[in-house]
Amino acid sequence: MRPAQDATADAGWLSAARRVPSPNCDERPADESVRLVVIHAISLPPGEFGGPGIIRLFTNCLDPEAHPYFSEIKGLRVSAHFLVRRDGELIQFVPCSARAWHAGVSNWKGQESCNNFSIGIELEGCDQLPFEDVQYLTLNHLLAELRHRFAIEAVVGHSDVAPGRKTDPGPCFDWRRVHDESR
Repeated sequence: MRPAQDATADAGWLSAARRVPSPNCDERPADESVRLVVIHAISLPPGEFGGPGIIRLFTNCLDPEAHPYFSEIKGLRVSAHFLVRRDGELIQFVPCSARAWHAGVSNWKGQESCNNFSIGIELEGCDQLPFEDVQYLTLNHLLAELRHRFAIEAVVGHSDVAPGRKTDPGPCFDWRRVHDESR
């Protein structure tokens, strides 16, 4: 899983990830650098795994007629840098050098707008079910690569930067299985 050091990786794309570019990103502020990783959980439709919903959401191709929930989120423009599927597949939507739209209204250690200085990693999952062993394996390889490239100060959950608004990655996420020196 360890990405090779190449020009693609240097441009913010990891060669170990399948690339599915999202239009839902922009430039980071010039005075910001990556120092935080935010872990999320997502399933589309809610509680269902393996379908194309997440990719379609992040690429603005979600058909609002395909599922009743999709009509509720029609027009939503979100993304993350990475998605770890239930089978461990790693997909990258936004280069690490760009700002993905994943944390929304957020605050970490008194600094708002966490998207400015974070990498967003979505795990295909939900609050009610445990994550797969292979997801933790892929996540830990990815975190090691991100620590190699950036001065990561912390790995936190979406609920940590948006308390009261978000619950993910949820109570079934086992933080003890995450190799993170900052926790």
